[in-house]
Amino acid sequence: MAGYSEANTKIEKLGKVSGLDRFLAYGRKVFSFDLISGWSCPYANDCLSKVKIVNSRRKVVDGQNTQFRCFSASQEALFTNVYNKRMDNFELVRKAANSRFEVADLLDSMLPNNAGIVRIHVGGDMFNRHYFQGWLLMAIRNPTVLFYAYTKSLNFWVENIDIIPDNFILTASRGGKLDYLINQHNLREAIVVFSETEANQLGLQIDDDDSHAADPTKKNESFALLIHGVQPAGSEAASALKILKGKK
Repeated sequence: MAGYSEANTKIEKLGKVSGLDRFLAYGRKVFSFDLISGWSCPYANDCLSKVKIVNSRRKVVDGQNTQFRCFSASQEALFTNVYNKRMDNFELVRKAANSRFEVADLLDSMLPNNAGIVRIHVGGDMFNRHYFQGWLLMAIRNPTVLFYAYTKSLNFWVENIDIIPDNFILTASRGGKLDYLINQHNLREAIVVFSETEANQLGLQIDDDDSHAADPTKKNESFALLIHGVQPAGSEAASALKILKGKK
């Protein structure tokens, strides 16, 4: 059950993005490697949500400071296979995460032979230093594969900022406990917005297909993400989502 997943509808669009075609030549594909949301996100704040088992059923429980619900936690509550695979992955990598070499060996052993682009975490985040460094080693070992990730574990990024390879593209996900590091180190960031107007006011383009997140030529350009997923009833995020859906 554990391992990489084939591209979801959103990141599958990367195959049509000019400039990324070299990573998808000769039939190579887009994959993701996912962990259980919330439980693997030590620095989440504004989007902190976890699936907990309540009366033998999976239920999304939001954090004390949650302003918008993590979309991937909602996926895990709805879909048993998604929940199980992400939990299996988390258990596997946690056992290896005392050593960056063990992490890299494990991830490398499961990497599909036809992987061209890997999104690190549709769900989950860099939960400790060795795990982050394991992915760093993965990128170094596999220079023809493009790896990209959103992360709130900015301390691990900053610690290794001078040795990030060109095929390891990171985006700071604003809304975490370490946001101050974004400005301190001029990190490229993604900001969740509730409307196109808000994105325009911030002077940010909206990324709706992960092309900003993945494209190495844009690795210094910040961008916006429109609110999506299932949001708590009565919340500002739920109201914004209703308006956005009404425009489609």
